[in-house]
Amino acid sequence: MSRNATQVAIVGVGATPYYARGQSVPQTITELAGKAILAACEDAGLSVKDIDGFAYYSGAGAGYGSQMDTAEFMETLGIPEVTFSAALTSGGGGSAGSIGLARAAILAGDATVVVTVMALQQARQRLGSVFAAAAPSPINSFLQPSGLSGPGHLMSVLTRRHMHDYGTRREAFAEIAMSQRQNASNRETALKREPMTLDDYFNARMIAEPLCLFDFCLETDGAVAVITTSLDKARDLRQKPVPVIAAAHGGNRDWGRAFGWMGMPGETFASSGHAPVAKHLYQRAGVAPADIDVALLYDHFSPMVLMQLEDYGFCKKGEGGEFVESGAIRYKGGSIPVNTHGGQLSEAYIIGMTHIREAVEQMRGTAVNQVADAELALVSGGPAALPVSGLILGRDA
Repeated sequence: MSRNATQVAIVGVGATPYYARGQSVPQTITELAGKAILAACEDAGLSVKDIDGFAYYSGAGAGYGSQMDTAEFMETLGIPEVTFSAALTSGGGGSAGSIGLARAAILAGDATVVVTVMALQQARQRLGSVFAAAAPSPINSFLQPSGLSGPGHLMSVLTRRHMHDYGTRREAFAEIAMSQRQNASNRETALKREPMTLDDYFNARMIAEPLCLFDFCLETDGAVAVITTSLDKARDLRQKPVPVIAAAHGGNRDWGRAFGWMGMPGETFASSGHAPVAKHLYQRAGVAPADIDVALLYDHFSPMVLMQLEDYGFCKKGEGGEFVESGAIRYKGGSIPVNTHGGQLSEAYIIGMTHIREAVEQMRGTAVNQVADAELALVSGGPAALPVSGLILGRDA
């Protein structure tokens, strides 16, 4: 797809405050999500009654345990009719792809104003131990006795393999954590803004070797909503449109269930699983990695940022550690600024939606850490398992 064929744009973004895990109570999931949707409508200059479509990413539900329901949103918010409601497979791996789902509905004529929303509340179950809390199954019976009780323990296995294969150092993970903390330092929405030094990183408690506290994303409550519509309609609304240049969602079987499988072939084991999605994404957008001005990479764990830099072609396979340690991902002085909002490591973790929010702000030219003259933003979704997703947003002419 050429950039000239772009017909859909993001026109509104809304969010609740971000809360430390469990601190959003007594609000409900529906209340959090509803507040974000109303804020997105206000941002766009639309009435909530203009909404006629919902595009979700299903596996994430509302925190891998709770659920969000279109009918409940309609009843609660007063939306009179919906003509499209669908969900992509996958959890956080569908976050970027869900905008592609909204785009598809609009291009097909199935809806005109589509909302993508994610709300997360961890009052009953923290995501950090979600596998330990799951019922036994053939897969869980492998994970649980091995001490792989949460996503971070699973990520540690992939990380150690990357270190073994390519000589990657913990200093690279420290650079990711420190650079994103620096980006969060002046962002009022960020939950972690205090400076982080290399000594701070190496003195942090180990959680799943070689991953320490600062390699893990924050455990957060909150909600983010994004509104997508046709580019023609978008240009009559309140905000500068942010065109959806391309979206992709899928992956190669070799990476498979990844975190919950550990059966990947050697050449794909220590990877993010994004390489096939990156290929399709760039082809559809008609661009290359060198054309991307800012990258919002899914950072539930710092090593996955490094692996995505390789899979999206910002550096060669196995060279992610050296690339990161060179300062290449820094907002100031880097060749590809990464997670300019602080990411899920330092701003908040709402299962991928904070990255889309930041990409929209970058393309509007309103970001706190604005990349000068940025015209293209890359957003990745996931991974923990396939499918994963990618999204390229552009600046309106």
